Amino acid sequence: MAPLRDPERLSAARLIAYGLPGLPLAALQLPLFIFLPAYYAEGLGVGFAAVGAALLAARLFDVATDPLVGLLSDCLHSRIGRRKPWILAGTPLLILASWFLFVPSAQVGWPYLLIWTMVIYLAGTFVLLPYQAWGAELSPDYHERSRISATREICVVIGTLAAAGIPPLLAEGAGGSLRLIAWGLTFALPIAVAIALWQVPEPPRRAQQAMAPGLALRVLLANGPFRRLIAAYLLNGIANGLPATLFVLFVVHVLQAPEAIWVGPLLGLYFLCGILAAPFWVRLSARFGKHRVWIGAMLWACSVFVWVPLLGPGDVWWFVAICVLSGVSLGADLVLPPAMQADVIDLDTLRSGQRRAGLYFALWGMATKLALALAVGLGFPILGLAGFDSQTGRSSETGLLVLALLYSIVPVAFKLAAIWLTAGYPLTAAKQKQVRRLIEKRHPDV
Repeated sequence: MAPLRDPERLSAARLIAYGLPGLPLAALQLPLFIFLPAYYAEGLGVGFAAVGAALLAARLFDVATDPLVGLLSDCLHSRIGRRKPWILAGTPLLILASWFLFVPSAQVGWPYLLIWTMVIYLAGTFVLLPYQAWGAELSPDYHERSRISATREICVVIGTLAAAGIPPLLAEGAGGSLRLIAWGLTFALPIAVAIALWQVPEPPRRAQQAMAPGLALRVLLANGPFRRLIAAYLLNGIANGLPATLFVLFVVHVLQAPEAIWVGPLLGLYFLCGILAAPFWVRLSARFGKHRVWIGAMLWACSVFVWVPLLGPGDVWWFVAICVLSGVSLGADLVLPPAMQADVIDLDTLRSGQRRAGLYFALWGMATKLALALAVGLGFPILGLAGFDSQTGRSSETGLLVLALLYSIVPVAFKLAAIWLTAGYPLTAAKQKQVRRLIEKRHPDV
């Protein structure tokens, strides 16, 4: 059997260049989820019901476009690669949509919100899906992929923290924050994208034709590690989405801590611990394997969160410890699943003879969005049935208990299910190396 080609280790400069677009792209996500709905509903007078319906319709459109863009980016062939043309096309559209959406005129209604949210979602898909697929293709090496995903996700978290720090600096409210984010995106995104496209080469691939739909689906469904990983990824996404959705409510109503004083610093501390811990998880995965280390990180998070129901009014400093310890496990959630995703794509390449990273990352994008939707869809109706009332501040003891359980114990249950699925994940470093060897033998030009 021919010897396996030794993959090139990316330099730190090239890794940073690839990760840079994650900074402004992450800063874009926060206003879409946090600032925008309330600004349109209250500040612009569109109304909560109309805003909710418009954003739901836009999200359904967003989910539907993911696989289409993923498939098209897999089939594109150009002088500069398959992924870069999409990023180039999506960047100006993303900036344009951000100005229309974040800095509207005073007289707008729900159709305006719906149209420009759909445009910004579509532009974001143009950029994000090829960007993630590009990262999966930068190296065929099991361990190098962990470094690549870690760099990108650390930049994403830094961008999120930067956007989260804007509102406290301004006295203009959500409107001023959104305007400042639009300006930041206008300047930062083109620069970051230009550096990445200039400094980071896209691995050359031969042009490939789209597979027959039936065959493409059969090859995808036959990928056992993919099925196992995406199911675990979805369950873990719900487990992470519930605390994220209920974080502010837990701090304000269970801990009875002032939102303005504690929410921002606690979130910042949580994400900071995730950033600091990410290199540790990467080094650990190089020794023990990505799926085993991810299981360990999820078990660590479970061992931390089971203590949350014991907290009550005034236990803020105990919750600080919870944020620090659970933030450590966040680092593994950020960097290891994307690296594992790149590995299961190799199995598809071996069987199909094609590189379909765009399609696979589109499916993971859909799983991410579904997890967030299910977290909200589970959390808020159950809270309402339990008698929790955040408006009047007169929630029953049962409502507060249910809030604490939804914040902690229910996520633990989802994580344990994800751990059970991941325990049977078969793609180790040795097996992935065998897959790479077979790809080079059977499909040397892909």
